[in-house]
Amino acid sequence: MISYIRGELAALETDKVVVDVGGVGYGIYMSSEAMGMLPSAGHEVKIHTYLNVKEDAMQLFGFLTRDDLEVFKLIIGVNGIGPKGGLSILSQLTPDDLRFAVMANDVKAISAAPGVGRKTAEKLILELKDKLSIEDALSHSEESDFLPAGGAGQEVQADAVQALVALGYGSTEALRAVKKIDSSDGVTVEEILKQALKYLM
Repeated sequence: MISYIRGELAALETDKVVVDVGGVGYGIYMSSEAMGMLPSAGHEVKIHTYLNVKEDAMQLFGFLTRDDLEVFKLIIGVNGIGPKGGLSILSQLTPDDLRFAVMANDVKAISAAPGVGRKTAEKLILELKDKLSIEDALSHSEESDFLPAGGAGQEVQADAVQALVALGYGSTEALRAVKKIDSSDGVTVEEILKQALKYLM
């Protein structure tokens, strides 16, 4: 098993990158989201990898963080979703977005990924709900500055998300907008809503 590859980024292609390690070029399939965050060719990169072995091929799939890789493994563990489908979902949603979409039963957000239909999205939500807890989602949010430390700030942001959903926005879409806002101490739900609506309009 190849856990990660560290080397010089030699090329970025349509759906994969080539990393030069000691004169050997490794082709690694990545989501468009992840590829957009890589440096230009010639820089050193470290990519966490998943090796998919088939009868007629061996393919490497790459991720920028260990968390991205773990979420990918959960996705492809769902019957009917292969590695390419998993990458398609992670090109549409970040791991944290996917967590919240699963918690919120947001079928629309997941089925927006190319090649993922409504039935597949519903199945993914059903199967991953048993493997992802609300506590996990909140802890990952805090690590990525989704929610500030302290219960009061979390409640204000949660209220803002609920208000946006009541206005007709999708749960994941609302979470993304609120995530972009600096919710320092003393900020009100109304202030968060005003800023969030600017991102959504």
